[in-house]
Amino acid sequence: MDREAYLRKLHFRAHHRGTREADAIVGGFFDVAHKRWGEADFAWFEALLEEQDVDIMGWALGTIPIPEQWLGPMMSEMAKLDFVKLPAGLTSAD
Repeated sequence: MDREAYLRKLHFRAHHRGTREADAIVGGFFDVAHKRWGEADFAWFEALLEEQDVDIMGWALGTIPIPEQWLGPMMSEMAKLDFVKLPAGLTSAD
């Protein structure tokens, strides 16, 4: 598979998780970070895509412990959640 097709496949999988919240977290992370990833980072992300949305969201939000296999710089970056765009009019004060 050529690189562009591979990136389109990952983009689709990252943005079609099943819930809007998971789409925002996983898809948003892919959008802002994938351009600087190396081969190992892509392998990590592909493996992450096999996990359940509720687990990924819990790890990113810090509501459940992160299993050892997912600990590291990639999860730390995803857990910042600074890439998630909230709809207009929705703030933490609402």
